[in-house]
Amino acid sequence: MSEQDQTAKPWGGRFSEATDAFVERFTASIGFDWRLYHHDINGSIAHATMLESVGVLSAEEKAQIITGLEEIRADIEAGNFQWSVSLEDVHMNIEAALTEKIGITGKKLHTGRSRNDQVATDIRLYLRDEIDTIASELKRLQSGILDIAEREADTIMPGFTHLQTAQPVTFGHHLLAWFEMLTRDAGRLADCRARLNQSPLGAAALAGTTYPINRALSAELLGFDKPTNNSLDSVSDRDFAIEFCAFASILLTHLSRASEELVLWTSAQFDFIDLPDRFCTGSSIMPQKKNPDVPELVRGKTGRVNGHLISLLTLMKSQPLAYNKDNQEDKEPLFDAVDTVKDCLRAFADMIPALTARKDNMYEAARRGFSTATDLADYLVRKGMPFRDAHEVVGKSVAYGIETGKDLSEMSLEELQQFSDTIAADVFEVLTLEGSVAARNHTGGTAPKQVKAAVSAARKQLN
Repeated sequence: MSEQDQTAKPWGGRFSEATDAFVERFTASIGFDWRLYHHDINGSIAHATMLESVGVLSAEEKAQIITGLEEIRADIEAGNFQWSVSLEDVHMNIEAALTEKIGITGKKLHTGRSRNDQVATDIRLYLRDEIDTIASELKRLQSGILDIAEREADTIMPGFTHLQTAQPVTFGHHLLAWFEMLTRDAGRLADCRARLNQSPLGAAALAGTTYPINRALSAELLGFDKPTNNSLDSVSDRDFAIEFCAFASILLTHLSRASEELVLWTSAQFDFIDLPDRFCTGSSIMPQKKNPDVPELVRGKTGRVNGHLISLLTLMKSQPLAYNKDNQEDKEPLFDAVDTVKDCLRAFADMIPALTARKDNMYEAARRGFSTATDLADYLVRKGMPFRDAHEVVGKSVAYGIETGKDLSEMSLEELQQFSDTIAADVFEVLTLEGSVAARNHTGGTAPKQVKAAVSAARKQLN
């Protein structure tokens, strides 16, 4: 690049030599921030409208700028726009194209603003739109979970602690646990959106501007709740990006836990569910394999998103006020976190309603492992026995069951009574799987009646 070309840069007036070719490539962000073009143009239209309202631009100049920007938007969306590394970023590329298109009026657009408040505004606009898309997809997943939870409200399966059979639960109840995790995620996402929805536009480089701007008008035109309060903070704040990535990490952790269960449940050892073929792949060498690749990949992408959160936290941890070039590194982690979250939610929202429960296998698994042992202990307590004594009686009964290969429900009354004569014929009402789940008939319990009520309440909350 010649010295003449160098001074043609928007900031090149005080420079006497060209930027090193490597440095130009190293410092450019156009390779990834081009995706902000839509929001950059919207921000510029709002800024031009505000400048005209305070008399900095004429009505004709504003009209020229807006028409030129809309033509540039059309060119970009048609694939006819040439992005230039020498112009560094999306903002300078669009501004240069505007000036080339409409002449000197294009140079007036940047009055009263800086790239610092411009990029801060663009990222907020971008993330706000993406949050709305993600919230919609999250709601679709939650709705799908409710549908299958209602369908499987009576399906009995083993509940686990330490991945050991603990107590019988209903499959619908288990799925509602996933729903509750996602409900908290949706709340975190809404909180993030509320906090980011303030406009940095007009903060300029760091101290504000001497022009008679109307920041409240710019904020209103862009759908923000209000302008930000402090110009230094406005241009250097990336809390909203960190907060989004924190949301994303927790969401992916929840999806990863669900993925782990899906992987286990599709294995031959569990065989609790079947995933449609379209969500699985095969093996290049073992023809019998049907691999649950979608949940496995979602589980794996959790590490990727967690990494983006750490990247942004580390990026910001030592920055003095106000803007620093470091902040250029905020976009790639944020963009990839957004893309990954959208893909994972889409995969789950498509996959979960399509899974099939293998009810007989679930029921048989719940019969193994003495899953109604707690019910027997509770039965004895209701008969007046102290809980610790009941615990010992049941422990001995289970030991006998292990020795004889019998579940508690398969033992005769005489066999059970050898451990306590408190046990009577009515004990079998609590030792059945159906009796066990039905007995937990309270808010948050696994009883089918409660599952159906929880689904109904959740649908009202969701809608």
